[in-house]
Amino acid sequence: MIENNELAMNMQSQLSFEEFRKEVLNDFRLACISREVSLLGRREVLTGKAKFGIFGDGKEVAQIAMAKYFKPGDFRSGYYRDQTFAFASGIATVEQFFSQLYADPDINNDPFSAGRQMNSHFATPNIDMEGNWLNLAAMKNTAADMAPTAAQMPRALGLAFASKLFREVPELHQYDHLSRNGNEVCFATIGDASTSEGHFWETVNAAGVLQVPLVIFIWDDGYGISVPRKYQTTKGSISAALEGFRKNGNSNGLEIYNVKGWDYAGMCEVFEEGIRKARETHVPVLFHVEEITQPQGHSTSGSHERYKSKERLAWEKDFDCNLKMRQWLLENALAEESQLQQIEAEAKNIAQESRRSAWEKYISPIKTQVQQLLGLCEAILADGRGDTAFVTQAMQELASNREPARKDVLKTAAAILFKHPRNFSAAVDELQEFYDRQLALEKENYNTYLYATGPNSALNVPEVPAQYANDAPLINGYEVLNKYFDQLFSYHPTVFAFGEDVGKIGDVNQGFAGLQQKHGKQRIADTGIRELTIMGQGIGMALRGLRPIAEIQYLDYLLYGLQPLSDDVASLQYRTKGTQFCPIIVRTRGHRLEGIWHSGSPMGMIVNSLRGLHVCVPRNMVQAAGMYNTLLQANEPAIVIESLNGYRLKERLPENLRELTVPLGIPEVLHTGSDITIVSYGSTLRIVEEAMLVLEEQGVSCELIDVQTLLPFDINHSILESLKKTNRILFVDEDVPGGGTAYMFQQVMEIQGGYRWLDVAPRTLAAQAHRPAYGSDGDYFSKPNAEDVVKVVMDMIRE
Repeated sequence: MIENNELAMNMQSQLSFEEFRKEVLNDFRLACISREVSLLGRREVLTGKAKFGIFGDGKEVAQIAMAKYFKPGDFRSGYYRDQTFAFASGIATVEQFFSQLYADPDINNDPFSAGRQMNSHFATPNIDMEGNWLNLAAMKNTAADMAPTAAQMPRALGLAFASKLFREVPELHQYDHLSRNGNEVCFATIGDASTSEGHFWETVNAAGVLQVPLVIFIWDDGYGISVPRKYQTTKGSISAALEGFRKNGNSNGLEIYNVKGWDYAGMCEVFEEGIRKARETHVPVLFHVEEITQPQGHSTSGSHERYKSKERLAWEKDFDCNLKMRQWLLENALAEESQLQQIEAEAKNIAQESRRSAWEKYISPIKTQVQQLLGLCEAILADGRGDTAFVTQAMQELASNREPARKDVLKTAAAILFKHPRNFSAAVDELQEFYDRQLALEKENYNTYLYATGPNSALNVPEVPAQYANDAPLINGYEVLNKYFDQLFSYHPTVFAFGEDVGKIGDVNQGFAGLQQKHGKQRIADTGIRELTIMGQGIGMALRGLRPIAEIQYLDYLLYGLQPLSDDVASLQYRTKGTQFCPIIVRTRGHRLEGIWHSGSPMGMIVNSLRGLHVCVPRNMVQAAGMYNTLLQANEPAIVIESLNGYRLKERLPENLRELTVPLGIPEVLHTGSDITIVSYGSTLRIVEEAMLVLEEQGVSCELIDVQTLLPFDINHSILESLKKTNRILFVDEDVPGGGTAYMFQQVMEIQGGYRWLDVAPRTLAAQAHRPAYGSDGDYFSKPNAEDVVKVVMDMIRE
């Protein structure tokens, strides 16, 4: 006889088994759906409906297993083969996947990028249009994907590091919409071949040092496109190569696990253990997911039959993860063959219906445009004038295009308009209006949101000028910054500063001197010599609602950290169409000093590679403080380049350091004049001022303008107003010829139309093409000096 409690236990066990069985069958269903998505997606590319495809086939079961432990508040910093994880976690739907594959510019159809990124590039919003942070702790989050290999790794460090700060810094406990006591984990995914990149190794090392809840999944399919693993990785195994990073006892380091990518039950068990450990203890964890297959090869651009042996291809068929899960379900009596066949049939239907719906949403508005254009063309033909044969042929070509693109509509309209001048007829005028309207619409679709708008924009922060007492003290520039940062950290709990030598000694120029002792080691922190992941650390923190000031010690070293700033931060607003924000501030110092490596001023490189960031070039430290205040009232990224030789120059101390703001994109006239306009910024302004003393003796009146920011540049065209008065202009900086000066020249001459007001040829005065030689003489002969300025100005006056 069975006791009541035994009966209850048996019933509970049966219920638990049924729930388990239901869950694993749902997982298998999703694996089948995702596989069908990959197969259909490849077909759509090969038939021309989509331009390029890269898919996650072969990784379905592993990604379903990992998604089980991805909780609200967690972040993903991933790899462009994570489609199954996106489906399993609810970040994306199958229809949205196809909308992105078709490059649908409607944000409602592709909410990740509005058609601006290729497939499997996911993103979730973090700030609303009113400048408010969303409840990230209640969301499943993903940083916007990138295609550059291993580029997701540096920011993954920052996303995980934020959890450490939210748990350990008491001032942050009030922000429970951003974190729940730092319990969030960052899931980073990467292909095995990409672990050869330095990004991966620097991130793993930093994570091991910092001890942050970063969980890394390495998909190992044995190849990097066509290159076998043995040519990629020492010992032919990334986990073996990383053995020295393994955590032992009380040491720091990582926990490392090896799993098979086709072993559903084994992965569920191991993932649960490792992710729980990372979540609870903040020890980083790495899963080497081996024996992954790639049924369709690397991408739609080639066939893996070209480089894989027959034996390897046969093995991949036998160890396909979906096949192995199917076998496991049958062997363990979790399903009948008929059930699995039904699931597989349903999966095909779901994928096909999602594809059909996504295509219809994509093509319908284009077909509407085509019909509108054809109607306008009919009106031109009815008018009976013009090149009717040309119009008829253009109409026929467009009408016969079964899969027209938006460009086809505009190109057809433009071709007809080019044949018929404006005011040729009312019908042509209507066509012109249609063309202008559609062109404006497509510019909105494809050319917007490089920068933030509304309350998130730094351009909308009101100016608050510096205020000085009559007896304002005259102190060193670094002391101005030190007092500013002390006030900032006293009232702004989400601000953090970190970098090489920033903490204990207070940075190499003493801007943070004594402030770590006052505000704590976590808020003002030292880092290793690792500029790439210093940037990544700041990027991840900024994505999670903190306000990092990430320091590059010298501007020359920005090259180490340039890739994530350029590929990730600078393009983030654009590639998510304004839904994800990363308000990192990069603090650095540069311009005049001595020697090849510490006197960099590569402004042309910066303004051309960092469109999407604000580039601030303050001439002194009061201006720098005002720029920091401006940026901290907005949600945009920026780089602030302090003048390296200005830290010990005397400045008056404002009374309102905490409140003053400097508007971005608004030049300041430092000296008024009538004979020539000189445009510059940063340390070079002091060289120009020295030259102006000599020029004044020669009777030359110079108007000196500090641009203050290079991005944005003179948004109100005030430099043009000066040029209208002087009719001569000289651009001076210390970048290489054709760098920053050429950029300013183009902005004023072309964008502002300054050429119309010239009496003599405009000039640029830059540094030499080589890097500056060491020593005072090296500086003098390598970069513009006062005598150079005097010579150029006098030549222009005499011309």
